[in-house]
Amino acid sequence: MNEARSDALAFFGATGDLAYKKIFPALHAMARRGHLNFPVIGVAKSGWNLDQLRARARDSIKNHGGGVEEEAFAVLLKHLDYVDGDYRDDATYAELRRKLGKATHPAHYLAIPPSLFATVVEGLARSGCAKNARLIVEKPFGRDLPSARELNRIIHTVFPEDDVYRIDHYLGKEPVQNLLLFRFANTFLEPIWNRNYVDSVQITMAESFGVQGRGTFYEEAGAIRDVVQNHMLQVVGFLAMEPPVTTYHESIRDEQVKVFRAIRPLNPEDLVRGQFEGYRKEHGVAPNSTVETFAAVRLHIDSWRWEDVPFFIRAGKCLPVTTTEVLVTLKRPPLRKVGDTNYFRFRLSPEVIIAVGSQVKRPGEQWGTESTELKVVQNAQGDQMDPYERLLSDAMAGDGMLFAREDAVEAAWAVVQPILGDVTPVHEYKPGTWGPPQAERLTQDVGGWHDPEQLSDMM
Repeated sequence: MNEARSDALAFFGATGDLAYKKIFPALHAMARRGHLNFPVIGVAKSGWNLDQLRARARDSIKNHGGGVEEEAFAVLLKHLDYVDGDYRDDATYAELRRKLGKATHPAHYLAIPPSLFATVVEGLARSGCAKNARLIVEKPFGRDLPSARELNRIIHTVFPEDDVYRIDHYLGKEPVQNLLLFRFANTFLEPIWNRNYVDSVQITMAESFGVQGRGTFYEEAGAIRDVVQNHMLQVVGFLAMEPPVTTYHESIRDEQVKVFRAIRPLNPEDLVRGQFEGYRKEHGVAPNSTVETFAAVRLHIDSWRWEDVPFFIRAGKCLPVTTTEVLVTLKRPPLRKVGDTNYFRFRLSPEVIIAVGSQVKRPGEQWGTESTELKVVQNAQGDQMDPYERLLSDAMAGDGMLFAREDAVEAAWAVVQPILGDVTPVHEYKPGTWGPPQAERLTQDVGGWHDPEQLSDMM
């Protein structure tokens, strides 16, 4: 592993949407913390100059970074430079190499479509810019298992795996990391975190809004590719993994890969797809589109710990609320009179909640129980790192823990490969509902899908 800190950052796609919404605000935040002390070189083919890029950066931070802090912005401007040129032109990379100056361990961030990865990687190699360098790439990493393998092959012709950082911004979120730490920092969980006590696990990622003008993108992605294959499977990995060997820096990623490999490839019978009413009228969407805006799946993990424990994932747009929530339901006590099931509930957004569903005696003379929650609500701290700031800082430092590794990406694609495309019908559902009613069959044997709204209202 190349542990030397990167001493320069070149980001391709500097005039694009991702740079505008995420990269410039992250760089500004790094400058505010005193962590931006290296050259930052934007690369794009837009006919722009440096002054235009600086204006774009200010506008970006104003609208997406919580406002411009002039002292930090001055630091960013001091380090910011720009190369305007065609990605297919060797002169572009020669100019980049010149502007990298004395940097000997640069990092190259590909905030560009995957179709351009090969072109840029080869250009970096020919120019010498790839020597002792790191490569940071954005999701989506492929559209399926074969394309992911091909992207890995192309990248590895120049960059070894230890120097490749595949960004999944979901892993940079504080609440997702909180989930992992809660599992392994609390001794009381380990004895019951297995098939002997856990009845089922549900993960819901709900969005109350639609595609928000990104119909063209969504036609290429759909819910399975957009969030199930990456974000949701990452959460499954954190919930189901074995304790990592903390003295080994790759241990967390090793354990996640083991989980992905233990998940049976999904069968169409394990899937229900839906599409919200009105999706086909969105700009960029085909009038006869069969792309899913909702997906519900039932996973089976063939491991000693989780054999016969069903894991359910539900993700969709135009649902009743915007939230991401995990419900781990424990098995019912043997005496029915003592009450209902217990559970652990983790709300990952918008607020962070860790709750335990328990039974207490119902007031009165009769012997009976009622459900209640013991919960901790963690409000976001004002100085909390944005996911992109955290991931960019980690990549520059050579810390790969929160990045997707080659074998993990391919193992996750192998799980969803059998359900890609129109392998099942897409059922229409009304906006503001929990998706098509057909999804109810997946959870019939565990009492149905949980309702995040109902649990949140519980005292």
